[in-house]
Amino acid sequence: MSRKAGLGRGLDALIPATEAGAGEGGARLVAIGDIRPNPRQPRREIARGDLDALVASIRQHGVLQPLVVTPASDGDGYVLIAGERRLQAARLADLDSVPVVVRVADERSGLELALVENLQREDLGPLEAAEGYRQLVDDFGLSHDEVARRVAKSRSAISNTLRLLKLPATVRQMLAGGKISEGHARALLALPTAQAQAAAAQTIVRRGLNVRQVEDLVQRLLGQRRRQPRARRRSPEETDVEERLRQSLGTKVQLRRGRKGGSLVIHFYSDEELEALIERLLDE
Repeated sequence: MSRKAGLGRGLDALIPATEAGAGEGGARLVAIGDIRPNPRQPRREIARGDLDALVASIRQHGVLQPLVVTPASDGDGYVLIAGERRLQAARLADLDSVPVVVRVADERSGLELALVENLQREDLGPLEAAEGYRQLVDDFGLSHDEVARRVAKSRSAISNTLRLLKLPATVRQMLAGGKISEGHARALLALPTAQAQAAAAQTIVRRGLNVRQVEDLVQRLLGQRRRQPRARRRSPEETDVEERLRQSLGTKVQLRRGRKGGSLVIHFYSDEELEALIERLLDE
């Protein structure tokens, strides 16, 4: 598998391929029934509609890119490391076997590879990504910096995504179901209790609020009513500056102009995020 720039170290750099029984290019055919799902696969569910095109391609051309597996610890078959979508699509296409590359991997490398595989092909849902990052932090003792390096994201992005797991179950279900966006969910985290977050989430759905409206709602609930300038309207240039800074720093940024000069407000939500922002700004 070729390495893609900016998306981790790639499969070849992380774990070595085995030699015995390998065919051309290191691939071999393995019965689908001999491949178990990765118990730490961060992607929990793939909708059938997302697989239809891949199923049609596999029926016509077969599986063109081998899956990556590792021998099961009990000696019975293999455990999937990378290629969950291809494996599910091959089953739906009624294939008996699929090409695989067999690699030796410990548990942590298997999870790292599963995350890199998903990030290279399509975005994980925010909660799926958060759960994958949580496993790396809690189960394997990686710091937020180490997780960020492995998945080629900023540390603040990792920290912000992990914070979504602090939301109550009802709000997480709304996020997973697409009833609210990740931006909505992050705004809700400023509320002090799970009850307040859940109630505000219901208001978002009922009223169809956008993210800025939710930020205003949260400030009102916290007793911090935002002052809106009456006469002056924001220019497109100011909005563009805020958006560019948000994308660069991975957090909410507000540009406030006065009669002479103004201020730039950079939001952070944990000591780790503040530390990362300071390092980022001082480096630049």
